[in-house]
Amino acid sequence: QVQLVETGGGLVQPGGSLTLSCTASGRTFTMAWCRQSPGKERECVATITRAATNSNYADSVKGRFTLAKDNRRNTLGLRMDNLRSEDTAVYYCASTRTWAALTLDPNDYDYWGQGTQVTVSS
Repeated sequence: QVQLVETGGGLVQPGGSLTLSCTASGRTFTMAWCRQSPGKERECVATITRAATNSNYADSVKGRFTLAKDNRRNTLGLRMDNLRSEDTAVYYCASTRTWAALTLDPNDYDYWGQGTQVTVSS
């Protein structure tokens, strides 16, 4: 069983930056950061392979968000720059239970953290 714990959420002004961290216990495979805001479906915004050789980002965050994976520490970070009000959401770390291709579909992920709130507001 894999457990994922997210940290680093908070309140930030528009245009600001924030870094989230996910610490995993157990073996992870393809991982992602996903988010959900009230009244909206959960969406994945960034995904990375186990070996960190490939990654993919949703168009809405491309060029602003950056993944950082450390397999020795079993962590996955998400650096978020130039934040916008529409980035406000609960952010979740997720992993597949076995080898999988990069995917931004939340339905493809098997393990989830409890989430951390990110609020972008002046």
